[in-house]
Amino acid sequence: MINRLTVSLYGLMFLSFFSLTGCPTPTAPKSDVSSSSGKSAVSESTSREQSSTSSSSLESHRRGETSTTPASSPLKDIHFAYDRYNLREDARATLRAGADWLKSHPSARVEIEGHCDERGTNEYNLALGAKRAQSAMDYLISLGISARQLSTVSYGEELPTCREKTKECWQNNRRDRFIVTMRPTS
Repeated sequence: MINRLTVSLYGLMFLSFFSLTGCPTPTAPKSDVSSSSGKSAVSESTSREQSSTSSSSLESHRRGETSTTPASSPLKDIHFAYDRYNLREDARATLRAGADWLKSHPSARVEIEGHCDERGTNEYNLALGAKRAQSAMDYLISLGISARQLSTVSYGEELPTCREKTKECWQNNRRDRFIVTMRPTS
């Protein structure tokens, strides 16, 4: 009896192991196709499909720059009160102007970045940044912008525009930033 139970237990463990680990998925070999300029065909076609009016805060940070929205950007940053994600009236006005531009540019795609000041835990600020980005997205959708044009990301407190411990600096860091990417119309 014990021998049969042991064999059954080992068999069950064996099957469980293979069902959990499975076989590796075969991958296609990477292509070494290059254009005459040295760029891969994939990255060249991607760069033709997208041209951004500003880089994301993360890309700016990687280059050692601050993440500021260019004055020429059609969508302006909006700011939030301390520990809040509801839209103030000035933010709604800014978003209405941005919605008008987005309606006239249906090929535009926008990533809404949610940012916070340094106060609070990393986890809390990531969640708050996500709520801030989502509130802007929800409002733009209520103004008739297609959800397919919009996406959100939260950076929490990780990518501030300034690092001073002042009320003005904290206010500047509590923001949504809009990264506009244009896709060509065919």
